[in-house]
Amino acid sequence: MIDLSNIKFRGRFPYWLLDNNTNLEKLYLANTSLSRPLQLPIRSHINLSRLDISHNSFHGRIPTQIGAYFPSLTELKMSRSGFHGIIPSSFGNMSLLKNLDLSNNQFSSCIPSSFENLSSLENLDLSNNQISGIIPNWIGNMPSLFILTLSDNDISGNLPSNFSLSSISEIHLSRNRIQGSLEHAFFRRFDLLTVLDLSHNHMTGSIPSWIGGLSQLGYLLLSNNSFEGEIPIQLCKLNYLSIMDFSHNKLTGHIHPCLKCSSNPDRPFLNAPDISSLNMEGHLELITKSISLSYEGKVATYISGIDFSGNNFTGSIPLEFGNLSEIKLLNLSYNSLIGSIPTTFFNLSQIESLDLSNNKLQGSIPLELTKLYSLAAFNVSYNNLSGRIPEGVAQFGTFGESSYLGNPFLYGCPLPKNCSARESPLLISRASTHNSESMGLIDMEVFYVSFGVAYLMVLLGIAAVLYINPYWRRIWFYYVQVSIDNYYYFIIDNFPKFKFQR
Repeated sequence: MIDLSNIKFRGRFPYWLLDNNTNLEKLYLANTSLSRPLQLPIRSHINLSRLDISHNSFHGRIPTQIGAYFPSLTELKMSRSGFHGIIPSSFGNMSLLKNLDLSNNQFSSCIPSSFENLSSLENLDLSNNQISGIIPNWIGNMPSLFILTLSDNDISGNLPSNFSLSSISEIHLSRNRIQGSLEHAFFRRFDLLTVLDLSHNHMTGSIPSWIGGLSQLGYLLLSNNSFEGEIPIQLCKLNYLSIMDFSHNKLTGHIHPCLKCSSNPDRPFLNAPDISSLNMEGHLELITKSISLSYEGKVATYISGIDFSGNNFTGSIPLEFGNLSEIKLLNLSYNSLIGSIPTTFFNLSQIESLDLSNNKLQGSIPLELTKLYSLAAFNVSYNNLSGRIPEGVAQFGTFGESSYLGNPFLYGCPLPKNCSARESPLLISRASTHNSESMGLIDMEVFYVSFGVAYLMVLLGIAAVLYINPYWRRIWFYYVQVSIDNYYYFIIDNFPKFKFQR
């Protein structure tokens, strides 16, 4: 075994190292600044089982006969090495290959049909290339495939309907041009499936109820498609969900209060091989803290969140969501949700990003939210919230004006309206009463203006009636004259020293 990774050698691939060491079994040359086209050894190297030349700068094509020169490889990593062109069909000669990583290059054309011969393949990663065509049906028949990663390519067509993989655990197909329905996409249920990522495609139809039968599912990402209808109630059976991302679809109906979400870093994976999902070979992407973040490696197993933004959900936010104590992300923005912000959210002790913006929420912002000390991003803008914004204590002192815009009856810092005004004792008393009823405080500026306008309208109405109706005008003047006389005699009787002349 030779491991010279992360040493800046530069120059070309040391093919002579293989020619002079015929018993060499493992060669690791990752991130060694190798360049120039990849050159194979003079003769086949039948003992080499592992080869890692990832993170280099070959900037050329893979030799077409690579499979014949390394027939005994079980692991081959060539990611981020500047390769382009087509993927050689000779890869099909590596019948013992278990782990093949060709990600982050510039390969084009289709997936070679010779891959069908890789009966031992457990991990296939072709992500971040320019691969086109459809997902071939034979992939669904590979007996040992555990992780399939084809994200960030130009793959189109429908999903294969003959998937019968009893061993599959992760399916990463995001950022392609896959279309069609998910209802009949797979031939059978996958008992070991932990990751299903179909985000950023062109899929239509409804979310199928059979997903609720994937008992081990931990990551369900269906964002940026055109799914319609309601969330199946069967998804409440998924006890191990860590991430549920349905954002930017056309989903409708109420949000089920029985949905679950928690982090599961130590959850065991049944029958997992050496490259188990605990290593998270693929990457996950979420919109959190107003930016798009990718989570790779084992850190992804510590992330938990729900993103239902950009849909047409109605009804109120389930109070039960306050019981998701391990959740770190909750994004319900850009829907048509009504009601108040649940006070149960104070139980979300680990939450880092909470976005409820662009809905129809009412009432005040619960003071209990100031106890969320991990909260780093908070947005309730463009709702119908009212009352005073919680005092800028702890993390609430870091949220800017943009977190509260678009709520006409919401006031207090950091909004410029009444930012420095002090409340009267009457307002404080009303605040506590309205807080218990999830109502907002009265905006005094609006109160004074509305009172003045109403008073003026009453005076103008009385004047108009007296001007139009002579009968009421005579009665009014008579009433005024009687009032003046009564006032005059009251002063004379009670204050004799005053003398008045009539």
